[in-house]
Amino acid sequence: MEIRYLPNQETYKRMTTQELRKAFLVDGLFTPEKISMVYCDADRAIIGGAVPTSTSLKLLATKKEMAAEYFTQRREVGIVNIGGEGKVITDATEHTLEYKDMLYVGRGVKKIELSSGSKDQPARFYFVSFPAHTSFPVRRVSRDEADSTRIGNPQDANHRTINKYIHDGGAKSCQLVMGLTNLEEASVWNTMPPHTHQRRMEVYMYFGLRPDNLVVHLMGEPGETRNIMLRNHQSVISPSWSIHCGAATGNYSFVWAMGGENQEFSDMDPVAMPELQ
Repeated sequence: MEIRYLPNQETYKRMTTQELRKAFLVDGLFTPEKISMVYCDADRAIIGGAVPTSTSLKLLATKKEMAAEYFTQRREVGIVNIGGEGKVITDATEHTLEYKDMLYVGRGVKKIELSSGSKDQPARFYFVSFPAHTSFPVRRVSRDEADSTRIGNPQDANHRTINKYIHDGGAKSCQLVMGLTNLEEASVWNTMPPHTHQRRMEVYMYFGLRPDNLVVHLMGEPGETRNIMLRNHQSVISPSWSIHCGAATGNYSFVWAMGGENQEFSDMDPVAMPELQ
């Protein structure tokens, strides 16, 4: 597991492009027959990906970084499938996840095993985990069951649907809030006007991009923004002090996951457009 220590709101201003990418961008999560993970010091998030093909993969704790007997001994995790049909076994229960279905796994589940329905079209499991001080039941939420809200408009190129899966009105959790957003054809802007979250961090994972497309992801304090170029299946970490928004060269989807002190989806610190520099 890779360990990631984030710069603060002063240090990032002096960083080069490559230094910013090394600090905030998460790449290489979807390697066949492997579980890849990044442990981040911001709210002790774990960001990971798994692509089982011919064999199943077990999500296990790492002794050095987690000091736990099993992955969710003191944690909870949200798992979303962005590939072919897959299955997740939690203890003795099997859950089928189709494309854009999500599974919440609460604290205390000792076994998490991931597999694909077909090795030719394997599942791509993306997951985000935070510490949890209490337990909530495992729950599968299909893409049709998500709480969906359409916002934006074609004129501003930000027509999109926000789908909430793990939240107070859906799969209940200790501190994880997670879902995904789909942008309509010819819409490219996400989360604009932007905001920050003083009480929690957030992670975006972009997918559904064509190979020749990219996202210009904006980060940093409102008066001193920076950008990171992201491709398909790459994630970006947003600490509490940073805005997180972007535009791409085509429409796309992205998974968002938050963890910290407050679970209220609307708990944001809005940034007015004139403040951006």
